[in-house]
Amino acid sequence: MTGKPTRVDQGVQIAFRVAHRLLRATWAIRRPHTRGALVAVWHGGEVLLVRNSYRRQYTFPGGYIRRGETAVHAAARELAEECGIRVSPENIVPVYQAVHEFEFRKDDVTIVEVELAVRPEIRVDHREVVEARFVSPERARTLPLVPHLSEYLAERAAARARGAGA
Repeated sequence: MTGKPTRVDQGVQIAFRVAHRLLRATWAIRRPHTRGALVAVWHGGEVLLVRNSYRRQYTFPGGYIRRGETAVHAAARELAEECGIRVSPENIVPVYQAVHEFEFRKDDVTIVEVELAVRPEIRVDHREVVEARFVSPERARTLPLVPHLSEYLAERAAARARGAGA
């Protein structure tokens, strides 16, 4: 990660928290269906987790899928925007898709994976993203996670256990 947050960064973090609370209030009334993409960045058996300024749970880098954009392209774009990590969409593989009721909305999320041979330098803005780090999947499952991540990591662990037992 880069540097410490400035006073301006802290002010923007407050704005993100207020905006997110207003969105949640709107979602509580409207109950929208949203589409997003998250990218699981793997290196050396560890996965990259981020924590946003407006949410207590950890997640993967990601965000909404724009009109005309695929989940793979959205994930690559969000990874560059949130962590300064650039990966080619051709190296990203969709591995999970589910809809969860989350924050008063139907949250339709696709998780994609990319395995990196070299641990990347992570750059966060200290505004939207306040923390980013690689952790083992076991450690990740002990942290507060958004619902999609918990399910994805459990499914991935189960698939690996079945593969090791075969």
